[in-house]
Amino acid sequence: MDSTANQIKNKIIKSKRGKLFFPDDFATLGTTDAIRLALGKLQKAGLLMRVAHGIYYYPKNDTKYGNTPVPPTVEEIAYGIAKRDKVRIVPTGAYALNALGLSTQVAANVVFITDGAPRRIKIGKGRGILFKHTSEARSLAYKSKLLMLIVAALREIGENKATPAQLEIIKNHLSNVSHKEFNADIQLMPIWVRKILLSLCNS
Repeated sequence: MDSTANQIKNKIIKSKRGKLFFPDDFATLGTTDAIRLALGKLQKAGLLMRVAHGIYYYPKNDTKYGNTPVPPTVEEIAYGIAKRDKVRIVPTGAYALNALGLSTQVAANVVFITDGAPRRIKIGKGRGILFKHTSEARSLAYKSKLLMLIVAALREIGENKATPAQLEIIKNHLSNVSHKEFNADIQLMPIWVRKILLSLCNS
């Protein structure tokens, strides 16, 4: 077990801080039980954070506040899981609004649509990530993550329901989307969303 723990520790500290780890990442270093015990030991030692069942994080440090470990964002966890599972995900609902500064509401359960298996990941007390399967390939094909987030937010707000203040925020975000990505992704949007974004780009 010590050998497995040392090998896992060495692999972790050679990695960039802010990386998520899963037990399968260390499958060649020991048995399932030895890996589980080693990860628990490294968590207790403060090298890793356990953010959910079977998900560990090599934390970044916030030097402004006494070099304290900084937990991962929900987005980092969700995209880490998606990368591991080789699936695509798209944020929806209140999370998309909050991420863009269109709402101050923070959802306890963040919902992503995915072409992978549906599941719920519990993160701490009363919080979680919900992956909902979709067969709508267009929603997952965006080249620009920012544009994908904008479309998800507008869908959550609803057609003809965005306020002038919200539209101004969206317009500012659009300035960070390249023309190449915008032109590639515009065909994927609902027609009413496309009209709004074209109008904002031309105003």
